Amino acid sequence: MADLLQYKCPSCGGRLEFNSTVQMMKCPYCDTEFEVETLRSFDADLQKEGKDDLHWETNAGGEWAQGETDGLKVYNCQSCGGEIICEESTAASKCPYCDNPIVMKGNFSGALKPDVVIPFKLDKKAAKEAYYRHLEGKKFLPKVFREENHIDEIKGLYVPFWLFDADVDAHIRYKGTTTRVWSDSDYDYVETSFYSIIRGGNIAFDNVPVDGSLAMPDDLMESVEPFDFSQAVDFQTAYLSGYLADKYTVTVEDSIDAANRRIRTSTAEAFADTVMGYETLSVEGSSINLSHGKAKYAMYPVWILNTTWQGQRYVFAMNGQTGKMVGNLPLDKAAYWRNTFLYGGVTAAVVFGATVLLWFMS
Repeated sequence: MADLLQYKCPSCGGRLEFNSTVQMMKCPYCDTEFEVETLRSFDADLQKEGKDDLHWETNAGGEWAQGETDGLKVYNCQSCGGEIICEESTAASKCPYCDNPIVMKGNFSGALKPDVVIPFKLDKKAAKEAYYRHLEGKKFLPKVFREENHIDEIKGLYVPFWLFDADVDAHIRYKGTTTRVWSDSDYDYVETSFYSIIRGGNIAFDNVPVDGSLAMPDDLMESVEPFDFSQAVDFQTAYLSGYLADKYTVTVEDSIDAANRRIRTSTAEAFADTVMGYETLSVEGSSINLSHGKAKYAMYPVWILNTTWQGQRYVFAMNGQTGKMVGNLPLDKAAYWRNTFLYGGVTAAVVFGATVLLWFMS
């Protein structure tokens, strides 16, 4: 147990002192007062904040059976480094990621067999229709982009993912604040109260996804999430028929940091949802311990669309299961600034009108 006389104020960090007048611990800097037993309880909770324990079993993926990879080839992109797996008869000539030419590398080998796959549910026609719906209602999209740009290529691609499962035992400490405002004939007052809120408990995570491809932009893949894992099936090479598949270029070990970040963030947000009545809330300390942490190797379906306009390439991705479409679009700067100046002019006119009104009233 820490010496309470050496204890720092939870509100401002100053050294606490025992105040004999109020018989409480008091901060000489912010004048916050604490019951001794409250501080002892708070100190006991702080002792639970150890280092995070985030250990995973990383034996994801299986072994290819004899003859299972027959008829599969690997194409290598010299530009982005992507290795695309496809049927031997596939006439692949461009990388689905960067649209640069790809060359035959040889027979497919040297990669783990995926544990599961989510088969494509939506076809190429649905991807094209989703793309044009994606352009609708975009206020600052150049009109000529809709008229002049064309879809260079649409490819169905199985993207590699590492999926992480774990049970989490967490202890998280938040700082919360509330404010009270009042006035008298002389002054306006603002009183800010600080609170230490502690939450502890268990939470289970299933299938936390981490993109296993360096060629696929992480923000693009996170944007097309989520995928419905309930529709996943055991992997069979038959599901690759008519589609491409990306060979993972990020190992499961190298994906652990990304999985841990997502789990930490999701845990803090889930626990924070149980905290009510505070105007601000921030994490001050935490201890997260994993158990039964394991990973598996999955293939998720994505339609990749490449379009070209005014010499610039735009890449769009559609979730091949749910139809969610994402991708960056060009900005009509003239329309944007016209709208900005118009809105700014209206706001200025309203403010000016209110000022004149107040002047006449006074």
